[in-house]
Amino acid sequence: MHFGLVDEIIVPSCIIGLLAALVQFLIIKKISLDPEKQELSTSLTGEVPEKLVPEIYAKIMDGAIQFLKVEYAICCLFCLAFSLVIYFLVSWGTHSSTQGALTAGAFLTGAFTSMLCGFLGMMIATYSNARTTLACAKKGYTEGFNTAFRGGSVMGYALCSLGVFVLWALLTFYRTVYPEADDWEILFDCAAGYGLGGSTVAMFGRVGGGIYTKAADVGADLCGKVVAGLDEDDPNNPATIVDNVGDNVGDIAGMGADLFGSFAESTCAALVIAAAAVEGSKHTLSAAGWDAMLFPVAISAAGIVICILCGFVATNVAPVKVEAYIERVLKVQMVLTALLMLPVIYYLAVLLLPAHFRLEGVRLNEDGIQAEIHGTPFKAFICATMGCVGGLIIGLVTEYFTSHSFIPTRELASACKFGTAVNIIQGLALGYKSCIIPVFVLSSAIFVSFQLCDLYGIALAALGMLATLSCGLTIDGFGPISDNAGGIAEMALFNPEVRRRTDALDAAGNTTAAIGKGFAIGSAALVSLALYGAFVIRLRVKTGVNILEPTTFAFLIIGCMIPYWFAALTMKSVGKAAGEMVAEVQRQFSKVDSKGKTLLTGSTELKPDSKTCIQISTQASIREMVAPACLVILSPLAAG
Repeated sequence: MHFGLVDEIIVPSCIIGLLAALVQFLIIKKISLDPEKQELSTSLTGEVPEKLVPEIYAKIMDGAIQFLKVEYAICCLFCLAFSLVIYFLVSWGTHSSTQGALTAGAFLTGAFTSMLCGFLGMMIATYSNARTTLACAKKGYTEGFNTAFRGGSVMGYALCSLGVFVLWALLTFYRTVYPEADDWEILFDCAAGYGLGGSTVAMFGRVGGGIYTKAADVGADLCGKVVAGLDEDDPNNPATIVDNVGDNVGDIAGMGADLFGSFAESTCAALVIAAAAVEGSKHTLSAAGWDAMLFPVAISAAGIVICILCGFVATNVAPVKVEAYIERVLKVQMVLTALLMLPVIYYLAVLLLPAHFRLEGVRLNEDGIQAEIHGTPFKAFICATMGCVGGLIIGLVTEYFTSHSFIPTRELASACKFGTAVNIIQGLALGYKSCIIPVFVLSSAIFVSFQLCDLYGIALAALGMLATLSCGLTIDGFGPISDNAGGIAEMALFNPEVRRRTDALDAAGNTTAAIGKGFAIGSAALVSLALYGAFVIRLRVKTGVNILEPTTFAFLIIGCMIPYWFAALTMKSVGKAAGEMVAEVQRQFSKVDSKGKTLLTGSTELKPDSKTCIQISTQASIREMVAPACLVILSPLAAG
């Protein structure tokens, strides 16, 4: 197999990413959970916290594995069945069983890669949480922050490296089936199944994981904090373990799969658009060669190396030394990775793309005739830059509205003095207000990118926003790891100073989780438009879509309604699952031992039964995710 210039960029970058993930994991592994290898302390109740940590850690790990086993079993069955549907539909539509088989194969590859990435992310997050607690207890903020950050970076580096490498391997294999440039349009159509597979698993991960984590969170808080007056993560609350498992299920496996799906879809959309033949022109990206075609993949690969270098800055060059530095170090990560990516993207554009190239587009000129779309490396660079800088702005705006260091969150905290109703009203207003700047940023990115390179430009903008995905996943994983560390500190009865340190990390982690969601939503907006563009181009729709047509307008309204339908189903599911959790916790709280005592009155005979709570949350989330999942998957098929 001949390695081209782009292959020499992609493959080493992925190998470096996997090696970096391994190195970070080995550093985390040095922190032992064995009490015999630690300097032991004593809590106010006389317990030895270090001896309780392994037991709590094992419960959280077992709960996470139990959920993933059930969820991924259902995902595997669905993906196998859906791959057959894809095979028959594509074979029937293209009159080629080869295309059907390759598309179904790409779908399964994307799905299983997403599942593997979710599993690895979940395992490293649960592996790091207890070690973050011990690092905070023994060595303070620096080691505590570094442990949580390294845990997130293992997820970020491994997920991105695996995602890019598997896609490259898939495209390289498909190239042996379609070696001629004239057939690459078919090749990338087949490879588009990779993005669909990743998004399908992401949908299951986000819906199932979201129901799980919110049911556990609401159930634990209602019975524990609101009714019984217990502290957050009190060891007597049987739903506390489920709550900590849920943080990993929703914000690690779910968010990781979601961003992986966005990356896979945006890359596939860019490749499909780039491969589209332009009538009457030989100056296309396909004619320029394989290196030019894989320019979007090269951006993602180079981003891995940039994020590794910037991660070294956070843990070694300018580490956290006091509480006030935590948010600053995380912000530096976002800004530094985005700024360093810009010259790298420009260099890749000049290196891989031809000086001038034609693109298939949908823009019309003043006479209503399809306009000629001419691209250059500089135009491609500007498109990707709009996404990269736009993602940074969305991240910074999200931090401003969610961090306790800034005015909006402090004003909302002050509103609590006037009651729950005022707090809810102001919170909703703050949430709506936080959307204003990101929407303008996205609109600007779409306008500029479309003007320069039509739909290919929008796909590049999406990839630019996801170029720093390794960093985004790192700071996103930092949040639930820190949250779990605080929960373990509380349940293991460490002294209040340890909990104060983990709470400082958790506070910053809540902000980083919001930033991760901002990236996911922003990139999803660009990705959806890029996918629609790829769909339109492959259909050869060149006269535009008239939304005043009755059928088009009617289905536009129906499409606007589907997110509310989806939200209604998921919210109802969370309510039902939380109700089951509340009933179980109340049952355990009301149980009386032989001395007439309960869990809340200091019974030594009764122990919180977290396994039953885990089973309830797992079964409820799996059962309740079916309806929303069917809505998402079947509505496009029904409309089409």
